[in-house]
Amino acid sequence: MLCNTSVSQCFPSDRILDFFFCCGAQATSRRWPKLLRGGDQATLRRVPSGFQATSRRGPSYFAAGSKRVSPERASTGSVNPVCVCRYYPALRTLEQLEQTCLPRAGQYRFCSIMSDNIPRLRTLIRDTAMSQLKDFLESIRKHSDKIGETAMKQVCQTARPHNAIQVPGAQELVDFSPVYRCLHVYSRGSREQFENYYRNQRRKQARLVLQPHSNMHETLEGYRRYFNQIVGFFVVEDHILHTTQGLVNRAYVEELWELALSKTIAALRTHSSYCTDPDLVLDLKNLIVLLADTLQGYGFPVSQLFDMMFEMREQYGEILLKKWNLAFRQVLDQDNFSPIPVATEEEYRQFTSQFPFQDPELDKLPFPKKLPFSEFVPQVYSQLKEFVYACLKYYEDLHLSSTEIDDVIRKSTNLLLTRTLSNCLQYAMKKKNVGLAELVQVIINTTQLEASCVYLEEFISNITNVPPDTANATKLYGTSTFKDARHAAEEEIYTNLNAKIDQFLQLADYDWTAAQGGGDPSDYLSDLIAFLCSTFSVFTHLPGKVAQTACMSACKHLSTSLLQLLLETDVRQVSMGALQQFNTDVKECERFARAGPVPGFQGDTLLLAFSDLRQLLDLFTQWDWSSYLADYGRPTCKYLRVNPHTALTLLEKMKDTSRKNNMFAQFRKNERDKQKLIDTVVKQLRNLISAHQT
Repeated sequence: MLCNTSVSQCFPSDRILDFFFCCGAQATSRRWPKLLRGGDQATLRRVPSGFQATSRRGPSYFAAGSKRVSPERASTGSVNPVCVCRYYPALRTLEQLEQTCLPRAGQYRFCSIMSDNIPRLRTLIRDTAMSQLKDFLESIRKHSDKIGETAMKQVCQTARPHNAIQVPGAQELVDFSPVYRCLHVYSRGSREQFENYYRNQRRKQARLVLQPHSNMHETLEGYRRYFNQIVGFFVVEDHILHTTQGLVNRAYVEELWELALSKTIAALRTHSSYCTDPDLVLDLKNLIVLLADTLQGYGFPVSQLFDMMFEMREQYGEILLKKWNLAFRQVLDQDNFSPIPVATEEEYRQFTSQFPFQDPELDKLPFPKKLPFSEFVPQVYSQLKEFVYACLKYYEDLHLSSTEIDDVIRKSTNLLLTRTLSNCLQYAMKKKNVGLAELVQVIINTTQLEASCVYLEEFISNITNVPPDTANATKLYGTSTFKDARHAAEEEIYTNLNAKIDQFLQLADYDWTAAQGGGDPSDYLSDLIAFLCSTFSVFTHLPGKVAQTACMSACKHLSTSLLQLLLETDVRQVSMGALQQFNTDVKECERFARAGPVPGFQGDTLLLAFSDLRQLLDLFTQWDWSSYLADYGRPTCKYLRVNPHTALTLLEKMKDTSRKNNMFAQFRKNERDKQKLIDTVVKQLRNLISAHQT
């Protein structure tokens, strides 16, 4: 029995239209004119005929800049009617038809057809919505770097720190309608299934996004693309979190963010370790700051990123030290180690503007004149200032206080002074071609640089706005660094000076069996004294104690070397004539010492260097053995500095000479008496040595 209710009463025209949109298939639409009545056909005429239920072309959800492209627009720009038809209302229509309208219509054939098609249509709607969601997920995976780039650019262009950071909303960058549509479609009975699918897919995408390229460390652009993808991913998730009421929750987002932090920091540790360019490290630091500021604006905790930048600070410092090591060595290699000549007032001001130098006495002298230091000094001072600026650039935007910045800059500068510059100075002094004049200039240069440390402290205080007398402030170690370098240069001077003396002594050619000595000093010794006089004249610019120590060291070494020359085992015989010639040379050395080659010695202090040699020669030339043996060990002994072992060694050399010398054959009695006397002295010396040994 047919229901008396008309079809138009059971099926309102808007429901029929929604259902027609749901059906979509032409085969189904051709049946509608036969099944509908009067007013229902008028409704049907409003429906475009022959359209497809869904477009199989993947929609694009992004465009240049932050403009969105709606998924409802096909490539021709026309509107897809199925997309305009709302999937959620369509599902509600199907439900109303199934539960209300069709039961009321009765047992009509078209009602059976509609009832059979409802499950298929419901599945079709869900599949269509899911297909568009998959296209959306694929599109944001491909374009996440564009999303992140737009977000980071907007943060970068925002004025800081006076204005609060304004981050772009994700809706300004992405059309999220496929997510909302799919969420509505699946909210009727399958929401949990949809949530799990979405989260799993986004977790997979997160792992892909967080996997850096193997060559990321080669250029800054590699890091930039990596960061853009990360930002783009979390911009999308943040928007989904705040607009979908549970599709993702805070715990899920925080889990992804913890994963991202660990992966990102691990990647940065690995790839940044390959970097040797301080400019690239500095640019990378600025990029990480921008990454942190952008994500912090979306509410993500970024303290670990700042901790990572503090770790990179040490790497950046090491790279700077290597760079400045090369700079210092280049300056040293190019320096001529000579005082700087200045011909005009303009040149003088140019150098004093580069280096804080003040000398009232030099200011009074007319031009041309010479600055005491070489070009190494102003260039090194300029390099120290450049290093401070390079350190300061890294600590910008790291949210550190002025005191913290001042402290880390001073510590870095101390490393530069105590390790890098100190090693470079050692390198310069150890080079084979460095002579005494260059070493003297190194001492003068380090003295000037030591005096400039107070100005370097003021320079750091001025750029960090921290007074140098602040409590617990780190002090520069420049004074100790330059003192150590100066002491090393002094030791090199002493060593080189002694080496030069040894070279002259190798030219000594004594006739150890000569019958009598000459009246003039040996040629090699005259040349040696001339060299010492010339050398010590260059020491006028050195600190007084340095010049005096060098002169005393040279004289002591000369005295010791002459004594060793007399006692060496290769010299088996020493005649009295040879001893007289040797005595003449020693007198020439004493004359040099007495002349005072370096000012500042009191009295005959420098003569003390030759006192051991002088007393030994006096003992043998005056043959005053009775006094020596009688007074040995007493403080008032005339030959207090003569060692009995030394005297015995030399005496035995003279004994051998007396036995083999035939010049006094006609005076054999005198010769025999002299030999007996030598034997007696030798015996007494041996007894003296034995007595003091026991």
